[in-house]
Amino acid sequence: MYGLVNKAVEQMVCMHHGDLAWERIKERAGVDVDVFVSNEGYPDDITYRLVAAASAELDLPAEAVLEAFGQHWVLHTAREAYGGLLEAAGRTLPEFLGNLPDFHSRVAMIFPNLQPPRFVCTDVKPGSLRLHYHTHRPGLAPFVVGLLKGLGTMYSTPVEVRVVAACDQGADHDEFDVVWSPVPAA
Repeated sequence: MYGLVNKAVEQMVCMHHGDLAWERIKERAGVDVDVFVSNEGYPDDITYRLVAAASAELDLPAEAVLEAFGQHWVLHTAREAYGGLLEAAGRTLPEFLGNLPDFHSRVAMIFPNLQPPRFVCTDVKPGSLRLHYHTHRPGLAPFVVGLLKGLGTMYSTPVEVRVVAACDQGADHDEFDVVWSPVPAA
């Protein structure tokens, strides 16, 4: 994963738990990198170790850490790293979700060695859709839940996300039912 991901984990931890907690997490994870370089690649294992160490240090399930990270990613990291792309992807939650399958191809222009997930939207109806998430990285469904909730916050649109199929339960990819309420007209 790119260093931007690990920097975002650090930012999230430091914002909510302080710099000392981050140092303890790095130590627990056996990570001796002082500064992650945003556009440099790092082994996925580093990120997984940081999440596991954050789970232990903060006494939270790893799923809760990943979900919080997904929300942080949308509300802080993505806005800072490629806010213009976020804005161009849609003015509303449904519009953004409809454009999500193409979003990572645009991000790949910034990060050329990106190994992005693939998103597919099906069963699209007013106020809901099914999101299919394909990735070679295991265990990230809670992160996607957090991303979707973060998008709901970003677009001031109440959203509910339910995992309906999961790789860790034998499915070949993760699937989510995403339901939102329309935003009242101003």
